[in-house]
Amino acid sequence: MDRPTSPERRRAARPRLAPEPPGVPARRAALRLLDAVIRRGLPLEAALASATQELDRREDRGLAHAIAAAVLRRLPDLDALIDSATQRPLPDDAKARFVLRIALGQALVLNTPPHAAIATVLPLVDGGPRKLVHGVFGTLMRGNARLSDAAALPADTDARWCAAWGEDIVIEAARAIAQQPPVDLSLKGEAGPEGEALAAHHRRLHDAASIPDLPGYAEGEWWVQDLAASIPARLLGKGPGSAIDLCAAPGGKTLQLAAAGWDVTALDNSESRLGRLRENLERTGLAASVVTGDALVWKPSAPADAVLLDAPCSATGIFRRHPDVLHRVRPSVIAETAALQARLLARAADWVKPGGRLVYATCSLEPAEGEAQLTRFLGSRSDYAIEPATADELPTGVAAHREGYVRTLPGMLADKGGMDGFFIVRLRRR
Repeated sequence: MDRPTSPERRRAARPRLAPEPPGVPARRAALRLLDAVIRRGLPLEAALASATQELDRREDRGLAHAIAAAVLRRLPDLDALIDSATQRPLPDDAKARFVLRIALGQALVLNTPPHAAIATVLPLVDGGPRKLVHGVFGTLMRGNARLSDAAALPADTDARWCAAWGEDIVIEAARAIAQQPPVDLSLKGEAGPEGEALAAHHRRLHDAASIPDLPGYAEGEWWVQDLAASIPARLLGKGPGSAIDLCAAPGGKTLQLAAAGWDVTALDNSESRLGRLRENLERTGLAASVVTGDALVWKPSAPADAVLLDAPCSATGIFRRHPDVLHRVRPSVIAETAALQARLLARAADWVKPGGRLVYATCSLEPAEGEAQLTRFLGSRSDYAIEPATADELPTGVAAHREGYVRTLPGMLADKGGMDGFFIVRLRRR
């Protein structure tokens, strides 16, 4: 009987494939990323590790991510261009369509020279319709194909947001997703890189270099955090007092609360994401008690003066930086996350001392995860009332709704680079 071979011998016995031309492996990884998001419904960041594991260089992994994000940012527009240059529409899941998306995304979004864009994707067709791919791409390039300043949104997102917010907001969202957003920094104190200050302890950078190379990073003077994402912690004000940050990772709000003098307990059920929070606490020299646990099971030893619940949600409000959400989120996902939020909010409300504050927030543009959630909660908890946000607590150009909560929408601060979509409300326990 033949003896089993070792894994090393089996690997050595495999035929060695010729190395692919330079640039092709990164495009192949981008193809895997797009397949994971569009066909399998996975988040882009979640698919990144497995899709790029064969790439040796960090630069190649970054390029694969950049190509996939560029395609997802302009997917309906790229598909419209492809369909305009074919006699019969290609199937949505056809490899030729995916490869053309990558070639056009490079040429029209990332400004890759057309000859390089097509040369690095043709090997991805793997013996398929290379002539078709080359012909469609060449036709569009010779026709001087261009993308407009506003991107088309996926049809279901367009319809849903039009019904919720109106056509003007959809137009603003289309403009926002077509642009690369600025980088916002939250400052531990007053020191930070030069930039535009739109709120206390804030800097906005429009031409940011590598984040670790910016002044003050190594010294822990600041951390990256979208301006809208900084509002929930702002509404809790300054300590001292005990504060619980639920669903805390990756930790921007925990850092804000710690810098404001609160005694913070940061809870999250993801140990890997909490690792990033611990690293930032160490870098900034701030302190918090970090706990790995499920907020539906865990409970504090005593009620707190303040609880911040930035609840898991559809994340449609962060579409500018994560365009994959618009291609993954469906009404069923929104309904599931809204049900989870209701359970988390009911538990968090019991952990606030009488007279204490509860801030509820979601990075969502879905009313079911914001306004409707608030209405349902207040209808079931007579011991809570809205404590309206005030102008001096909010960034320049952001105002509270007449009912006291905060809703940030596409188009807000558009002349300064915009902001993510959030729902935030501060509640006081009677």
